[in-house]
Amino acid sequence: MYASDLGTEQLWSLIAYSLAVLLLVSLMLVLSHLLGQRRRGRAIDEPFESGIVSVGSGRLRLSVAYFVVAILFVIFDLEVVFLYAWAVAFEAVGVAGFVEALIFILVLVAALAYLWREGALDWGPRQSSLDRLEDRT
Repeated sequence: MYASDLGTEQLWSLIAYSLAVLLLVSLMLVLSHLLGQRRRGRAIDEPFESGIVSVGSGRLRLSVAYFVVAILFVIFDLEVVFLYAWAVAFEAVGVAGFVEALIFILVLVAALAYLWREGALDWGPRQSSLDRLEDRT
């Protein structure tokens, strides 16, 4: 679409929007400069500056369980994207799409139950399989 094809009204609204954005950005920069802190603190010279002085070492070791839960979150969060797309097209896909989504959800629930049973979601110390069998009896 070329600029000559656009109506004058559409072109003016685009120009007005662009000017409003530029004005807002300029206003924010000027106000930040006028109202901002003038003196430099110790936290400003840190490699990661958030206004808070760092305490301790940056080499904190995280538990492997943290990363497992993070990966599981990403996997199950991605499934929500698929379900959202299905919900948007619900009327178009009909009963067949509903059955497919139901099977998809059942597979997710089965995977979650398996992970829960295996203890992948537990943060505490792991029990051996023998201890778990003794707890059930």
